Amino acid sequence: MDTARHALLRGQFDLTWALFDYHLERLTPEDFLWEPGPLCWTMRPAPDGGWEPDWADTEPDPVPVPTIGWLSWHIDWWWSTALAHAAGRTPPDRTAVAWPGAGAATVARLTALREEWRAALDRLTEADLDAVAPFPWQGDPAHRVSDMAAWVNAELMKNAAEIGQLRLLRAASGHSGE
Repeated sequence: MDTARHALLRGQFDLTWALFDYHLERLTPEDFLWEPGPLCWTMRPAPDGGWEPDWADTEPDPVPVPTIGWLSWHIDWWWSTALAHAAGRTPPDRTAVAWPGAGAATVARLTALREEWRAALDRLTEADLDAVAPFPWQGDPAHRVSDMAAWVNAELMKNAAEIGQLRLLRAASGHSGE
């Protein structure tokens, strides 16, 4: 990765991750399923012993506030999908993305995705960056793989801010030791 575009995408990603890592390092297991209000999307115990995300195929109105658990699952889903597309693999179905649970296992999973994404960015050539993006625009010829990489940076920044805000709100409400 030695072009100006690569350097910009990698720099944006590294900055976004550093901001996210600040909150990841401070999360407690209790933070993940804390619900800040009566209308929340979260992770629920599944019959098989795993977890299921709240979900609707059509976004409800009003939109529920997601918990940190739900957001961390959602990051795993969209990032796994972006990684699969970047590698030319079939992306996972939403229902196949398993949430590791509240705490260190989820932080480890997100950190592993970070390493996979950094490696994917490093493998992209200029020709790869100029190819039509298969995700999230479903192959719209106006969007390139470089746009997909920039979208990953933006989506991660948004989700990091949401997780950080929820963590801070929980702490400010007296629900944690911060």
